Amino acid sequence: MLLNLKNRSGYQYFSSHIRPEHAPAPGAAANVPPADLKVPVLANYLFSALAGICWYFQFFFYTMGATQMGKYDFASWTLYMASIIIFSTMWGWILHEWKGSGKKAHLLIGGGIATLVLSTIIIGYGTYLKSQAGQ
Repeated sequence: MLLNLKNRSGYQYFSSHIRPEHAPAPGAAANVPPADLKVPVLANYLFSALAGICWYFQFFFYTMGATQMGKYDFASWTLYMASIIIFSTMWGWILHEWKGSGKKAHLLIGGGIATLVLSTIIIGYGTYLKSQAGQ
């Protein structure tokens, strides 16, 4: 909210047009025709609602899956969260959401994803060792 006040951009939540000073191309704001400043408000709210519904159902389906983990339920939350981060980051790379960011950012993201994959493998291997010790 502080940034909305500071940048005077809070109006964008309810307006169907953006002001030229908030146009996507900062240097070309004066050259942007008014038709290009329209915002698809209804579509934005519908997609936001869809995102909220998906967010809700992720917990619903997580709980259903966690009940099926049996004695390995301890690993379910870790695997769940790691999977969310890994797959959402992969989609971000595929859809070029990180385009324009620096090499350092890409290296940090890659290192974080590698750490998550390695930790998931370690959890899986530890679970396998525990199951072998019980036999």
